[in-house]
Amino acid sequence: MSATVVPLPPNPASETIDFLRRMAGMVSGRNGEMLLRAASMIEQLGQRAMSAERLYHQAQEESTRKAELRESAELASDAMVGQIAALRAQLAELTAATAAERAAFDAERGKLLELMQHAERHIGKLTTELDSLRASVDSLNETAVSVPIEVLRLARTQFDYLSSGFARRGDPISQAMSEIGGFAIDRALTAKPDNA
Repeated sequence: MSATVVPLPPNPASETIDFLRRMAGMVSGRNGEMLLRAASMIEQLGQRAMSAERLYHQAQEESTRKAELRESAELASDAMVGQIAALRAQLAELTAATAAERAAFDAERGKLLELMQHAERHIGKLTTELDSLRASVDSLNETAVSVPIEVLRLARTQFDYLSSGFARRGDPISQAMSEIGGFAIDRALTAKPDNA
C-alpha cells in the first residue's frame, strides 16, 4: 500500500519558526525557552519531513526500477524456458535418430558378419575340393597317356564351353573343375612342341 506524500508548503514553516523566535525574544523565562524549543522542534520536524519525502521518492524510484528489472528478468526467463524446452525436444529427436541409426548399423553389421562367415566356409570347402582336384591331377600326371595334340585342343575347347555353361548356371564348383581340366590340358600343350 503506497502512502500519498503531500509536499510541505515552502514558506509557512520558516515564517512560523521566525515568529516563535521573535516571540521568545520578547518573552522571558520559561515561556521563552518553550517557544525556542518549539521553534527548534518545528525546524527539526520539517527537515525530517523533507528527508522522509526524499527517501520516499528514492524508494519509489528504486521500486519502479526493480519492477522493470523483474519484468525484464521474467521475460528473459520465459524465453530461456522456451529455448530449453526446444533444445530438450531437439535432443530427444537426435537421441531417437541416433538410436535408430545405431540399430540399423548393428543389423547391417550382423548381416555382413554372417555373409563373411558363410563366404569363409564356402572358401574352405572350395579350397578342400581344389586340393583334392590337384591331388587327382597330380596322380593323373603320373599315369599320363599319349594323346594327339588335336584331341587335346578339342578337349580344351570343350572344357571352356563347359566352364562358361556352369558359370551361367551359377555352379562355381563345376566351373572350377572345368577350368582345372582346361588348365591341365594347357600344361600338356605347352609342354609339347607344336608339330601341327
